[in-house]
Amino acid sequence: MNYGRKLDTLNFVLADVRDGLGPYLAIYLLTVQHWDQASIGLVLSIGGIAGIVAQTPAGALVDSTTAKRAILIAAAAVVTLGSLAFSWTSNFTAIAAMNAVTGAAGSLFAPSLAAITLGIVGPRAFARRIGRNEAFNHAGNAAAAVVAMATAYWFGPVVVFWIMSILAIASIAVTFTIPAKAIDHAQARGLEAGVAHSHDRPSGIAVLLSSRPLLVFAVSATIFHFANAAMLPLVGQKLALTNKGLGISLMAVCIVAAQAVMMPVAMIVGAKADAWGRKPIFLAAFAILAVRGLLYPLSENPYWLVGVQLLDGFGAGIFGALFPVIVRDIVGGSGRFNVSAGAIATAQGIGASLSAAVAGYIVVDLGYDFAFWALAVIAAIGFAVFLLAMPETSPGGVQTDAVLNSN
Repeated sequence: MNYGRKLDTLNFVLADVRDGLGPYLAIYLLTVQHWDQASIGLVLSIGGIAGIVAQTPAGALVDSTTAKRAILIAAAAVVTLGSLAFSWTSNFTAIAAMNAVTGAAGSLFAPSLAAITLGIVGPRAFARRIGRNEAFNHAGNAAAAVVAMATAYWFGPVVVFWIMSILAIASIAVTFTIPAKAIDHAQARGLEAGVAHSHDRPSGIAVLLSSRPLLVFAVSATIFHFANAAMLPLVGQKLALTNKGLGISLMAVCIVAAQAVMMPVAMIVGAKADAWGRKPIFLAAFAILAVRGLLYPLSENPYWLVGVQLLDGFGAGIFGALFPVIVRDIVGGSGRFNVSAGAIATAQGIGASLSAAVAGYIVVDLGYDFAFWALAVIAAIGFAVFLLAMPETSPGGVQTDAVLNSN
């Protein structure tokens, strides 16, 4: 049976749940609770750190269990409860704790979705299917943002918490429609379907240190997220401060604009990654990210800021579609696909978490323009690292490392 439609639907409804409240939460705390940028950055960083701590264990858990659907359902339930709780308190400690819990739960979505997808479609169709997954993920984000934009005017920023909860519940219902028997669990770990293997399960750090391409990719992903993660929240804050009362709606416009670009980009990358190679496409993502950081400070006009945000659709669309594909290129056949992806997600999570905190303090001391310039420089450094140190990993490039295949 073809489960493509079910994967499409699951990625669509899980999109906003998977990507978290970050930008919306920042605007809610700024405009409703009247927090300063440094406090907002700290809360976002706490949630990111919780996700970092959980990433590698999450990947190992997904590799080791056949209850992959149950993991998705449990994580969605936690996010539902956490989203509802945000609107009940303005206490810093309580909000930080809730953001940590939902951040940890959110770390389970990406490896579970990737494993379920690989377990259903197999390695040969994986790149194309991941591109489709990402396209429907972006479509779901865009749809949720449109709903937020339409309802925030009437109900205020708190409406985003209710939207998140509804989508999380919907994702639980869709997950139940995919039968457990549809997933080849050996294949979902990165092994060949139906072949018996006996690999030890090293820690995520051990996986990283045993493979130079994987280590370089982890460093590159960390730099990318350090440069990228704070940009959208900073843009949202600028829009909210200059257009009070419309912060959530303008943030939604930014998200819809970027997601509309991400959809075709993800589909194209998934379809052409084998023919064009991974490296040149990923370098384009770094270049676009640096350009974004340089363009934001040129004007405070909302149309300009939203227009520049369109570029996020290219950079983030490329990254989302290529990340699991490159990981599988490097560790394919080792049975450590999800724990390796989790280890790299831990590294990139460090970059994302530091991004929010560092950018927040830069804004307080030096202003928004300087923060954007700093992020652009970091993106340029990432471009140089990936260009000089990362090999091509597509078929015909590097093969799965012997270290990862040997025990």
